[in-house]
Amino acid sequence: MQPSEGVKALAMEAGFDLVGIAPAQKARHAAEFRAWLQAGHHADMAWLERAPERREDPRIWEPGTQSMIVVGVSYATQSPSSRLWNDPLRGRIARYAWGRDYHKVIGKRLKKLAAACQELLGCEQFFRPFNDARPVLEHDAALAAGLGFIGRNSLLIHPEWGSFVFLGGLLSPVELEPDEPTPGSGALFQPKGGKLGECGSCQRCLNACPTHAFPAEYVLNSRLCISYQTIENRGEIPEELRPKLGNWIFGCDVCQEVCPWVKRNSHPGREPWLVAEPDRMAPRLEELAALQEDDFFHRFAGTALMRTKRKGLLRNVAVALGNSGRPEAQDALTWLSRDEEALISSHARWALQHLQRKLSEQS
Repeated sequence: MQPSEGVKALAMEAGFDLVGIAPAQKARHAAEFRAWLQAGHHADMAWLERAPERREDPRIWEPGTQSMIVVGVSYATQSPSSRLWNDPLRGRIARYAWGRDYHKVIGKRLKKLAAACQELLGCEQFFRPFNDARPVLEHDAALAAGLGFIGRNSLLIHPEWGSFVFLGGLLSPVELEPDEPTPGSGALFQPKGGKLGECGSCQRCLNACPTHAFPAEYVLNSRLCISYQTIENRGEIPEELRPKLGNWIFGCDVCQEVCPWVKRNSHPGREPWLVAEPDRMAPRLEELAALQEDDFFHRFAGTALMRTKRKGLLRNVAVALGNSGRPEAQDALTWLSRDEEALISSHARWALQHLQRKLSEQS
C-alpha cells in the first residue's frame, strides 16, 4: 500500500468521513482573502487579520510542511419538524451545536490520526493538526485536496455530502502523493459536463439570507451575518438587524438549508455525535431567559454555546422573544429587562417595545 493510501485508511479508522491530500502550497484564493480583509468583511474578528500570510501558506505557519492531509466530518442529522422549528417561543440553534463542541470531537480524532500517521510513516517529526481555529484557510485546503467546490454562499460543498461538513486536517512533514484538486478557481468553478457539480444559475442561498449578508456571490459580509451577530459579536446587535434575526439564538443554517446540494446529499457521518432532541435543536425561550450563571454552565458545558457566555445567549434570547409576536413573551422580557448585565437588559427593553408594536399591529 502506498503511504498516501495508508494515511487515508487511517483517517477513516479515526472517524472521518472524507479525506484528501494536497501539496503544501499558497492558498488558491490568497488574493481574495486579502481583499475580503481590506473590505472589513471580517468585522471585529481581529485574529483573522493577524499575520495573514500564515493563513495563506501553511509552510509559513509550520516550516517543513510538505503535504496537507485534509479531512471532513459530516454534522448532518435529523432535521427538526416544521412545528418545532417555526415555534416563535423556541430559539433556533444551528445544527453543528446540537451536541458536544465540534472542536473537541475533531481535535480528539485529529490527535489519534496524527499519532497513527507518525507510526505508519516512521516519522519523528510532528503532524500539526488544524481546523477553523488555526491559521489555515481550510476551504482552500479542501479545494486543493479535491474535496468539493465553493458555493455562492462561500462554503465548501462536497458532491456526495453537501456542506454540513466540518473541515480540518494535518500538516505533514512527509511528502505524500496528492489527490486531483478541484478544477478551476473554486469560486469560478466551471467543470466540463458538470461532473463534479456547481451552483450553475442557482442563487437560492443569496436570496434566502434574512439579512442580505452577501454583497456579492462568494463574498460574506460578517457584520450582516446572523451567525456572526449571535456568536462572535460580543456587544450590541445593531437595531436594524434585530427584527431580521427571527428566532435564531445561536448561529444560522438558512443559506445551507435552501441549497439543492445540501437537500439532496446531506447524510449523517459514520460516527455521529449530535443529538436531534427538541431542547437541543430549539429550546424554549422562556426557560433560557430564567438561566442564571450556574444554570447556564451546567446546561451548556462542553458545547459550542459556551462561546457566547450567558450574557451573549440571553441577549439573543431577548431579541428572539421580541420577534415572537406572542403576548406570552412579555413576562420573560420584563424579567430580562431587570438583569444585572447591561447587555441583556438593554436588548430586553428594546424587545419589549418591539413586541408591543407587533402586538398592536396584530390587533
